[in-house]
Amino acid sequence: MTDLENCLATIIEVFHKYSEKEGDKHKLKKSELKELLTHELPSLTEHVKDQATMDSLMESLDADGDSECDFQEFMTFVTMVTICCHEFFEHHEDE
Repeated sequence: MTDLENCLATIIEVFHKYSEKEGDKHKLKKSELKELLTHELPSLTEHVKDQATMDSLMESLDADGDSECDFQEFMTFVTMVTICCHEFFEHHEDE
């Protein structure tokens, strides 16, 4: 597989690694999402100091209001984080 194909497969595998722990195996409960973010994006979550911020993130991801994060909602988050990282590195590449 190509690098991009491997990355896509990894994103899917990571989602299911956490979504299959409780309840609906196709959605992340708040606790599963928190665990995923803590273990898979530690550099991002180390700056989150309070539960209210994590709750706010979950609410913003939960587009359909079912109190869970499905794969499409998760991919929206991954896309937003990827865009932010790209912009950050683009603006700091000359430093």
